[in-house]
Amino acid sequence: MAEALQPAPERLPLRIVWTMAIASGATVANLYYNQPLLPEIARSFSASLHAVGLVPTVTQIGYGLGMLLVVPLGDARERRRLVVTCIGAAAVALVAIALSPTLPSLLAASLLMGIATCVPQILVPLAAGLAPPGQRGRAVGTVMSGLLFGILLSRTLSGFVGEAVGWRAMYFVAAALMVALAVALHIELPRSEAHAPIRYGMLLRSLGELLRSEPALRLHAGLGALSFAAFSAFWATLALHLNALPGHYGPRTAGSYGVVGLVGALAAPLVGKSAEARGDRRINAIAIGNILAGFVVLWLFGNSLLGLGAGCILLDFGAQANHISNQTRIFALREGARSRLNTVYMVTYFAGGALGAYAGAIAFASFGWSGVCAVGAACCTAAILLVRR
Repeated sequence: MAEALQPAPERLPLRIVWTMAIASGATVANLYYNQPLLPEIARSFSASLHAVGLVPTVTQIGYGLGMLLVVPLGDARERRRLVVTCIGAAAVALVAIALSPTLPSLLAASLLMGIATCVPQILVPLAAGLAPPGQRGRAVGTVMSGLLFGILLSRTLSGFVGEAVGWRAMYFVAAALMVALAVALHIELPRSEAHAPIRYGMLLRSLGELLRSEPALRLHAGLGALSFAAFSAFWATLALHLNALPGHYGPRTAGSYGVVGLVGALAAPLVGKSAEARGDRRINAIAIGNILAGFVVLWLFGNSLLGLGAGCILLDFGAQANHISNQTRIFALREGARSRLNTVYMVTYFAGGALGAYAGAIAFASFGWSGVCAVGAACCTAAILLVRR
């Protein structure tokens, strides 16, 4: 049974949009704190680079499970309560990560944290549902800009905190932030009831029907997975590459590249508006071309801090433009199933990210930085072939 949606207002208040944007950024940051800290985590547990490369991979797998098992509830349950519950669970998992005595226990806690940190993927379709036609693309883009700021600045924050007081302190700080956010959202976020609740089993079974019946969903899920695989291969290995350079740069340097990537986040609302207006694949093609160009720059000038910065800008802008264009398109497919459409898209997207992060780690351990660039370029090539079909 489809959810009976409330009529969209003539205009969605900016206060609500920005509340969701801030919440998306603060929660998604949990997934990325580990990336600049990988060398420090490896030293803490006397682990190899290959072993510690599993940390971002397991975290992304957890996020994918959360999107598969939790996010569909956004079409059948009251969203504010769902969001606050997930944030509380994430806070508990973050404390468990900070207290982990071994690498296996850290991996288990990271998996649980990834599952609980699915909040942005409940909020993004909620923004699309609350916004009236004509404002939907910009609303999605604005919430996504908050999410992207969280992804990028998380690396900067964890790099500085990790280098100053250690990687465990970063996770205690993150847990405290989640507690404060849960209280704030309970006060500020409007209630959003599902007027026709769907049984959980039916909700999950409907995901396959959506995938089979919507070719546009299959296309954009594939494009998202390939672009995020390339993006994750870069970010999962950047700290390791910087540490291997003659300067032996630490977490602070790795984290500072998150600031460089803010260019992509700043463009997010404009990309969403353009994607809603155009309705074709041109933005996807341009975005994926940017990612491919970024990997060419990283291959040629990857031993230079400036070269890494230039490649980072191209990658971040391309990945985010492609992602927002994809989401704007899929949210227009079925009005009463936006959370489930987002589930199918985002599970595929983050499965690609998890595989890309792991492939990047394997390529770096075996072939160095050139191997990482080859993985990214191969993903982009496959995406270009798909978008031209």
